[in-house]
Amino acid sequence: MKLFARLLILLCCTQMAKAADVDTVSIYSQKMHRAYNCVVITPSTYKSGTQRYPVVYLLHGAGGDYANWVTKVPAIKELVDTYQCMVVCPDGAVTSWYFDSPVDSSVRFESYVSTEIPAYIDQHYQTMPEPHYRAITGLSMGGHGALFLAIRHPEVFGAAGSISGGVDLRPFPKNWDIAKRLGPPGTAGANWTDYTVIKQVEKLKPGALSIIIDCGVKDFFIDVNRDLHKKLLLAGIDHDYTERPGEHNWDYWANSIQYQLLFFHRFFQ
Repeated sequence: MKLFARLLILLCCTQMAKAADVDTVSIYSQKMHRAYNCVVITPSTYKSGTQRYPVVYLLHGAGGDYANWVTKVPAIKELVDTYQCMVVCPDGAVTSWYFDSPVDSSVRFESYVSTEIPAYIDQHYQTMPEPHYRAITGLSMGGHGALFLAIRHPEVFGAAGSISGGVDLRPFPKNWDIAKRLGPPGTAGANWTDYTVIKQVEKLKPGALSIIIDCGVKDFFIDVNRDLHKKLLLAGIDHDYTERPGEHNWDYWANSIQYQLLFFHRFFQ
């Protein structure tokens, strides 16, 4: 029994030694004149050599922050080791929606997440600094943000995903501080149209962006995700689209991120 106990302890120590590393860094925004925290997860092999790694940018939802993913889904560290990538979790404030707000000059999260943060990460970490090795995804508000930013910044991101994403804002005129970021929605959301993911689809060219989208069938965003899926089909834009049993909660998101990281792993190859 003593030998078994020693072997068990040794095994546990070995597994701990191989665990992915989680750093919290402060990244300053020149656009917003302040810094926000950001989680950076690197695989266990990162410190042992000069290998460079692809990066998945992973966005939180409304009401969340930069630490949500790593605290709510600790298994993400194992996925980073499995797929030998980095995961970067920026802070998008509570309800920035990852916009450069047209009504509030202090909110510049499109610039921050699509330009300033990748520049910092590429400068300070062993990344592969090309669009083919950068992906972005997120949940809810972050799902909207990931697709919105990737479509608008093909020079930065080569792949994008959305998990339970709020991909059309217009059906939700009174929710999640959207009006604070964009101003009044106007008739049928006309003032918000240019900031919806569904409108951004018009900028996409077939083959320009690798896309994965999923949503739970009991999610309040299921209808807008179905609408986006239809519009992508009509536009001839290849994408992976999945509906699964589930609601707008961490049980669904913890399951979904496994499929999304596998998708990005295959894209990076």
